[in-house]
Formats: sequence, C-alpha cells, structure tokens
Amino acid sequence: MGSREVLGQAARLASSGLLLQVLFRLITFVSNAFILRFLSKETVGIVNVRLTLLYSTTIFLAREAFRRACLSGSAQRDWSQTFNLLWLTVPLGVFWSLLLGWVWLQLLEVPDPNAVPHYGTGVVLFGLSAVVELLGEPFWVLAQAQMFVKLKVIAESLSVILKSVLTAFLVLWLPHWGLYIFSLAQLFYTATLVLCYVIYFTKLLGSSESTKEQTLPVSRMTDLLPSLTRSRAFVNWKEAKLTWSFFKQSFLKQILTEGERYVMTFLNVLNFGDQGVYDIVNNLGSLVARLIFQPIEESFYVFFAKVLERGKDATLQKQEDVAVAAAVLESLLKLALLTGLTITIFGFAYSQLALDIYGGAMLSSGSGPVLLRSYCLYVLLLAINGVTECFTFAAMSKEEVDRYNFTMLALSSSFLVLSYLLTRWCGSVGFILANCFNMGIRIAQSLRFIRRYYGRSPHRPLAGLHLPPALLGAFALSAGITGASEVFLCCEQGWPARLAHVAVGAFCLGMTLGTAFLTETKLIHFVRTQLGVFRLADKTS
Repeated sequence: MGSREVLGQAARLASSGLLLQVLFRLITFVSNAFILRFLSKETVGIVNVRLTLLYSTTIFLAREAFRRACLSGSAQRDWSQTFNLLWLTVPLGVFWSLLLGWVWLQLLEVPDPNAVPHYGTGVVLFGLSAVVELLGEPFWVLAQAQMFVKLKVIAESLSVILKSVLTAFLVLWLPHWGLYIFSLAQLFYTATLVLCYVIYFTKLLGSSESTKEQTLPVSRMTDLLPSLTRSRAFVNWKEAKLTWSFFKQSFLKQILTEGERYVMTFLNVLNFGDQGVYDIVNNLGSLVARLIFQPIEESFYVFFAKVLERGKDATLQKQEDVAVAAAVLESLLKLALLTGLTITIFGFAYSQLALDIYGGAMLSSGSGPVLLRSYCLYVLLLAINGVTECFTFAAMSKEEVDRYNFTMLALSSSFLVLSYLLTRWCGSVGFILANCFNMGIRIAQSLRFIRRYYGRSPHRPLAGLHLPPALLGAFALSAGITGASEVFLCCEQGWPARLAHVAVGAFCLGMTLGTAFLTETKLIHFVRTQLGVFRLADKTS
C-alpha cells in the first residue's frame, strides 16, 4: 500500500473519529447539565475525578504501550505473536486494577458515607470495567490496523449512547443509589463495547466471501486467541522491547495528561465539591480540543508510522514517502495553529457567557471564567503538541524513545511540584498554568526532533507554524473588538445585549476565517483534498 493510499485511509479515520468525538462530547455535555440538577457536587467530583482516574490510569498503564507498539509494525508480520502480546494486557490490567484499587480504598481520603454512599463498591466496579475493556484489545488493534472505521464508530457510539441512557434513567428514578448508578453504567459501557467488536468479527470471519474480500490476517476467531507453538517464540521480541519503551513513557505521559487529578486526589488541595466544579469547567474548556485534536493525532500517528521507517534518517528512506509526510505535517501544524488561535482569541471574550448559559451563576461566578480563559490558551498549546508528538513518536527509534523518557521523567516531576505550588497560590487555575508550562516544554522537544529529522532534506514542515501578517492582523483586530464587546455587552445587560455580543463575535469570526481562506490556499487545498479522499473511500467501502 502506497503512502498516498495510507494517507487517504488516515484522513478517513480522522474524519470518522472526529464525528465520533463530537457525538461523545455532546452527549457528555448534555448529560452533565442534566446530572447537576439531581446529584450533589460531591458525587460528581467523586465520579468524574476519583473513580474516573482509577479507570483511566488502569487502562492507560495496561494498554497504551501495547497499542503504540503493535500499530507501529509492518503489515508483513506474524499476527499470532502480535495477538499473544496484546493478550498480556489482561493480566497486566488485573494487576494494576488490584493495586490501584487497594490504594484508592486504603490510602486515599474516603468520602463521608452519608454524603457519598457506596464508595467501596464504586472502586471495585470501575476497576472491573477496566479489565473487561482490555478483553477486546486484540479485536480493537486488528480493526484499527485494517482501517475498519465504521466498526469503531458504531461500537463506541452505541456503547456511549446506551451508557448515557442508563445513567439518565437511574439518576431520574433512583437518585438515592448514588455511586451505584455510575459504576453500573461504566461496567455496562465496557461490556457493550467489547461485545460489539466480538460480534462483528464473529460474523465477518464466519462468512467465507467476506474473509476473501477483506484479506484479513486471520481466518477464524480462534486465531485471535493466545497460541503457543514450539516453532516460534510466544511474542515478537522486537515488538515486546518497543512495548517496554513505550510503557516506561506511558507512565510518565499519564502523569502529564491527568496530573491535576493526581494532585487533587493525593494531595487534597480541593474538596470533593470543588473538584466537581473544576471537572465540569475542565470538560467544557477542553471540549473542542478533544473533539478535533485527539482524533487527528491518533489517526495521523498511524499514517506516519506506516509511511516512515522508525529510527531511519529521512535521506535514506523512499523520498516520495518522506515528501508526503513532510507536506502532511506542515498542513497539520498550520491547521492546529489556526484552530488553536481561533479558540484562544474568541474563548477569552466568550468564556463567561458560555458558563452562564451552561451552569448559571454556580459556574459563571468566582473562578469559573478565569479557569475557562486559561484553558483557551492551553488548547492552543495542546493543538500544536498533538501534531508534533504524533510525528515524533512515529519516527523515533527505540533508543530515542528511551532518551525521551528521561526528559519526560524530569518534566513529570516538575509538573507535580509546579501544579501543587501554583494551586496553593492561585487555586484551581494553577493546574492549567502548570499544564501550559509543561506542554510548552514538550512542544520544544518535538520541534527540536523534527528540525533535526528533516535537517539534511529539502523539506521544511515547520513552516506550518508561520502565519502571514494579514492573518495575524485579523486575529489581533478580532481580539480587540470582542474584548471591548464583552466589557460593554456581557453579561449583566440582559439577553438583547448578550445576543449583540454574539453577533459581534460572529462577524469577527467570519472576517478571520475569510482572511485565512484567502491567505492559506495551500492549507485549504490540503483540507479539500483529504475530505475528497474520505468521501471517495466512504462510497467505495
């Protein structure tokens, strides 16, 4: 498969992933607004911070490294060894679930049973749901490697919709169940997700015609199960070593990704109620980032990993592939920069209005608007980092990944210390400021690698971080106009003034996007081309 075909499939995966993330976040957005009216802030804080952190930590430590390693390999591999390696995520998940569950029950502060009942049951069921989800890991990796986009969309959409419906029903009719509601819904979600993948491959492999058409590396369901033969090793040791490198890195990356929750959980800098409010504002602030940047990062990591040879100099690889990768990287950087700047500029002027509409005075008063404005700046850094790191991790050699781990270790330590100090100094906003600092360091590390990688080639993908003066002027003008509009029109002047403030923002946004359309013709061509590839691939699938 050529680099351009892989690029088309990656674009298709990114587009479907984007739609999937939109659905997930919209459902979460609405369900949070609904739940707030029936449950206490303390319950929301326990679920969204404490228990979700248990689940996400277990999942991340058990499978993240395996996913990256197994998706980085060539299509010409012994898939039985890859499946054997992936099944190791299950006992690893059991280990992390038991260890972390003990920590959550014995070492951390336990909430008041009268305010938040059934905490122990919640810990057990959230840990169990993580293990259940790991049972579907071989199926997920095979589907991702084969670019089964619709399977992912249907499976995850169905699971999250059913989870939300079950949660809403239990909250409405049995609110006194407390943590039972969210624990059962989480377990139901993971079981449904795994069943979707198992049922799909059972039907696909049961049809001889479908098997021939798909050219799958397996011919029956038993091929996906662990197997042991004397003729070969149980796992591919190259993949296993790469997994270990990514595992060491994944632990550090998890601290950076969920660092503020670890500080809240282990250092008790915020009470459970404040944690709940912070998490709601956090989800609202990172909504667009997770909708757009995460699917792009995941999908184009697969593209770069397939097109480029890991650890090999750019001048020694197929130049057509190197050129395509450079052009894609440049366009992705430009897209991330423009999207992040747009969110930052307009987010500063509309944070208070958004919080007031969503949660009323509880969110729009106090530190809520400042917290959301800080997130807007963080989103800009998050956008750039997502693109640079997805390329860097796909192109690095094992030795370079190991060296990067030392940088991540220092970064993780500084993040924990900085977030604790800043939180003591300026409250929950300190978490965002600490994230901004660490994200900037990570971006600098990735930019250094990219510059060195393409240093002896004619390609300069980092040109994607340069904007024309006309577009910079449009952003600056929009920032000034919307900032003045917020002062005079929002948010104590009533709904007519609010609507006028929205109209001003719409005009400035249209002006900025129009300027971008006229000045960034190369990026517009890239977006149109990849959307066209996606539509064509979708019609032929």
